[in-house]
Amino acid sequence: MTTHTLPVGAARRRGVAAARARHSLGRVLAVLARSVALFVPVFLVATFVTFALRSLSGLSPARIQLGESATPEAIARVEAQWGLDKPFLAQYGDWFSGVLHGQLGASWVNGADISTLIGLGLGVSLSVATFALVIGVVGGFVLGTVAALRRTTLLDRAITGLVTVISVMPPFVVGIVLVSVFAVGLGLFPSAGYVPAEQGFGPWLAHITLPALALSCDVVADVARQMRTGLVQAYGENYVTGAVVRGLGPRRIFFGHVLRNGLGPTLATLGLKFPALVGASVVTEWIFGLQGFGRFANDSAQAGDVPAVQGVLVVSIVLVVSFNLIVNLVLARVTPASQRGV
Repeated sequence: MTTHTLPVGAARRRGVAAARARHSLGRVLAVLARSVALFVPVFLVATFVTFALRSLSGLSPARIQLGESATPEAIARVEAQWGLDKPFLAQYGDWFSGVLHGQLGASWVNGADISTLIGLGLGVSLSVATFALVIGVVGGFVLGTVAALRRTTLLDRAITGLVTVISVMPPFVVGIVLVSVFAVGLGLFPSAGYVPAEQGFGPWLAHITLPALALSCDVVADVARQMRTGLVQAYGENYVTGAVVRGLGPRRIFFGHVLRNGLGPTLATLGLKFPALVGASVVTEWIFGLQGFGRFANDSAQAGDVPAVQGVLVVSIVLVVSFNLIVNLVLARVTPASQRGV
């Protein structure tokens, strides 16, 4: 009888595991489908509004290339070369078709390919922003978790005060202090410049460490606050009381119940953090002498280079939507509330 019971039990467990895997995969695919269905109209509307800014701005490549004293005939000739004599919808169709193929047009200032220019700056900014996000998530997770586990104690109040101070520190001030102390004073890191990772992991990491630390302060503060709030709320739920009554240990309760349920607000916060780090790094890039995405956007706006600004906006939209999609997929896989469809 035992020889028949064991295979039946093993088969039943395999069936349950397979059913859970199919359910998990279906849930992730459903989240992916909803996100893509939302992305398409948002992208269409955002790109249309972005392109409409060209007409609303009143700027023209002729004004940039020929100056304010250009004759109407010269202006018309240059605008025809850029296709600006076509109807608005025809211009939008040509531009949007190029966007779908990864072509963002040419710069009004120097005629360079905007996709290439953005790619060069985006590589720098993504390196710094990714490292800043890692620092912020690790630091905020540790501080928020310790504060939640030691809530209402002196350590909790100390961490809360530290997080409050960090959250109001501007990145450019932190950057100046870091350069003064660790680059100029101690000589541990380079004060400016960028080295691609292809030229060596060590030099690349050394050049992005200080900019990443300067940008990570806000992430550390937000992640720590959200972690503490989420974990404290999770500890007050009935399922934690039930776990205690069943005799589960503190470690198992924390990792099996509290942490998974308390991660939701933190992950949701991260949905906008990474694109914001990429786009808001212009001041930090100036301090550390980086030719990044934010600095390119600032220079393009000041020069009136409308196609470059449009390219920056399109890339920013893609970054925001893509990172939120990743966060939604992680939420669907990790947090029990999303798994139940809550």
